[in-house]
Amino acid sequence: MKFKHTSALFIFFAFISLNTSAQKGWINLFNGKDLKDWNVKISKHEYKDNYAYTFRAENGLMKVSYDGYQEFDKQYGHIFYKKAFSYYLLKVTYRFIGDQAKGGEGWATRNSGAMLHCQDPATMLKDQDFPISIEGQILGGDGEHERHTSNVCTPGTLINYKGELFTPHCLDSQSKTYAGDQWVTAEFLVLGDSVIKHIIDNEVVLEYTRPQIGGGNVSNYDPKVKTDGKALKSGYISLQSESHPIEFKAVQLFDLAPYAKDKRKLDTVIDRILKE
Repeated sequence: MKFKHTSALFIFFAFISLNTSAQKGWINLFNGKDLKDWNVKISKHEYKDNYAYTFRAENGLMKVSYDGYQEFDKQYGHIFYKKAFSYYLLKVTYRFIGDQAKGGEGWATRNSGAMLHCQDPATMLKDQDFPISIEGQILGGDGEHERHTSNVCTPGTLINYKGELFTPHCLDSQSKTYAGDQWVTAEFLVLGDSVIKHIIDNEVVLEYTRPQIGGGNVSNYDPKVKTDGKALKSGYISLQSESHPIEFKAVQLFDLAPYAKDKRKLDTVIDRILKE
């Protein structure tokens, strides 16, 4: 009887624990230990070739490093989480450190990004520079100029801004400049192909709608993948290597897909998690 009673208690508390975890809803995309749930694609290299150990997990951080590069040489890289999402809140905490890799472009100083609704990385060609995606551009201050973070750029994509099709490559957010090596948390609320919001310090700093495939600013892609005009309803998430070292101490996601068909419940859940 004692054994049965103990077993019942164990099952009960295990159920409570699992239910509490499910209620919280957050997924740690980066587990703080390794990159087993991620796949790398670096331009000029084959899929899953983590050239020069660019992406690494060390001391509880995901690091983007270039100590194995002789020259950056436009070897733009991306590390992709293993599965795609459609409705979600993505939260990344990052900081830029050190000096830019030799040969990095001037615009890439303290520049990285969280790529949203990415194409499947397995469909990227060897010399493709960026995935077809919506980029939540991450910028760090250079000590001299105003540099907003959480902007949007559009490699192989288009968006609607204030009710009109936006065709330039990048659009600045209304965030302040974050200089130095300080930690910054950026959130990206993505609701299929309806709306995307960029959030810094609990403030929406940029909002746009109807992401779709189209436009330029991506090279050496497979034409079969770039179906211009196709709505971007879902896709992979990736983080960039663009020649400046950056560290991520948290990459988390709240999957909102279970609430996508119930707007009232969706709005309630979004309101709650944004206040956590």
